Amino acid sequence: MGMGKRVYWIAQITGWSSYMALIILATYADHPNKVDFPLLMNILSLTFFSISGTHLMRMVFLRLGWLEMKLGPLVPRILVASLICSIFIATGTELTAIAIDPSELENTSFLGLLINVLAMLSLVLFWNAIYFTFHFFQKSRKQELSNISLEASRNEIELKNLRSQLNPHFLFNSLNSIRALIEIEPNKAKEAVTTLSNLLRSSLILGKENLVRLGDELDMVSNYLDLEKIRFEERLNIQWKTDLSLNDFMVPPFILQMLTENAIKHGISNLINGGDILIETKKEDEKVIIRVINSGELTGRVDTGIGIQNTRRRLDLQFKGAVDFELKQEGSHVIAQLTFN
Repeated sequence: MGMGKRVYWIAQITGWSSYMALIILATYADHPNKVDFPLLMNILSLTFFSISGTHLMRMVFLRLGWLEMKLGPLVPRILVASLICSIFIATGTELTAIAIDPSELENTSFLGLLINVLAMLSLVLFWNAIYFTFHFFQKSRKQELSNISLEASRNEIELKNLRSQLNPHFLFNSLNSIRALIEIEPNKAKEAVTTLSNLLRSSLILGKENLVRLGDELDMVSNYLDLEKIRFEERLNIQWKTDLSLNDFMVPPFILQMLTENAIKHGISNLINGGDILIETKKEDEKVIIRVINSGELTGRVDTGIGIQNTRRRLDLQFKGAVDFELKQEGSHVIAQLTFN
């Protein structure tokens, strides 16, 4: 028996038994002498027919698909089903009472039976109100979980697509760096190929994860900057200001590498005399801050580039607003800052 059926039967038996117990208590409080064997048998009969009637009604709901109907067409069907169920319970209980005590037949009348049917109708309608409320709540909850699962699946697919854009983008820029060295400085070009090999090995490992250690991300950025240093030589001044205690902090893969690559491509490479790039990690007021600061000027073209768009979207998917990304100009430097709240 599944959990849903188990809960249903517990509710059925507990609910109707509690109602019957109240009838016995009320009868005993007013007329203790009336709590006898025939009364107990009639109560037992009423319990049996109430559980049986409402369960049969539920089977009709399930068989005819009423649980999937909208409220408009559902209401009249529930009223008719509740009336039929009430007649079944009242008639079954009355026939049992006559079987137990044939003299009850003399006290049986159409009006009395009608009153019993109406009394049961109010109880059955109350039963239906509880049953459908619970069902709609469960249905809403399942739909919500389904939507969350679907959204998570879509987000996972989008994240994979976003990550898949990083390797070609990164590889393209790295190969451009090596190409510039092949003819003029072949020895440095060989060094660059070795460095690129290390970078690609790291990117293959880190690219499979949703989150990676900040220390591993910094190591990959260091290799990338070593590669760019070969190309730019004295035109590129690299500075590090990192908090080693944050090396185990988890960040999305390539997030820092992408910001660094963006700083080189749109900042340093556009300056005749080159410039500075500073990689900084620190903790302020329980917030982890990662900054890439480079010489250059911020333009609208940079802000809407694939690297920045990719960064914003990935952070939104993975952290749901828990990470702030800011790209701003301060004097002669551009600052890309990630703040993990």
